[in-house]
Amino acid sequence: MGPVLTLAISDVVGPVEDDPSVIGSGPTAVDRTTAADALRVVAPLAEQMPPSVMRALTRGASKEGAGEEWSREADLYRVVGGRADAMRGAADAAERLGYQVVTVKEAVTGVAWEVGRRHPTMARRIAGRRVSPVCVVSSGETTVEVVGQGRGGRNQELALAAVPAMADWGGLAVLASVGTDGVDGPTDAAGALVDTASAARASAQGLDVERSLADNDAYTFFDGLGDLVRTGPSGTNVGDLQVLLSSGVDDE
Repeated sequence: MGPVLTLAISDVVGPVEDDPSVIGSGPTAVDRTTAADALRVVAPLAEQMPPSVMRALTRGASKEGAGEEWSREADLYRVVGGRADAMRGAADAAERLGYQVVTVKEAVTGVAWEVGRRHPTMARRIAGRRVSPVCVVSSGETTVEVVGQGRGGRNQELALAAVPAMADWGGLAVLASVGTDGVDGPTDAAGALVDTASAARASAQGLDVERSLADNDAYTFFDGLGDLVRTGPSGTNVGDLQVLLSSGVDDE
């Protein structure tokens, strides 16, 4: 076998960011799990496992203990695209427009509606006291607890949950949360926009944040406001991107 060069695009945020062994576009990466790891997992079910499987795992673990190599390292492995690249692109664009940019290095993870409720407050704290236009850029990947019958995706749900907090921003601000693949859940939208007037506009149209969240129906909510972000599929995926723009933060 000749030399191998793997160029991977990553949407993996944890537990080890950009871990080659779990990136979908990295099939040539070495799987660092071992037969001993597998044995530990199946130990409680050992009596129910096929004897041939247990023999293979036991034999593999003994070979590992003897220092035998089971796999060959790829010659070169490079992550050529990830969430940091998406954030850098957003930050560069904002700077060209005259914004002071603050980039959040820690990945945004967790349940989408819980993240959305606290995201504006987090962004405001990170932005500090700035009277000139400010941009807060973050990225990661949240999850959705599906309990309703509505439509949406994790970015739309994050934005929906942020509506009340954005209403209390105290000034002009807008938050976008989008999937870099251009697809958010089983919808034609990449995500959604929420601004400091979204709550009032929604109320005027009879749209209710809590009811929409309870039904996982962020798509209907933002479609009614005209605030869905539709980019079409991008052909790649490096996770989700959140961009908050504000005319300024001044707590005095």
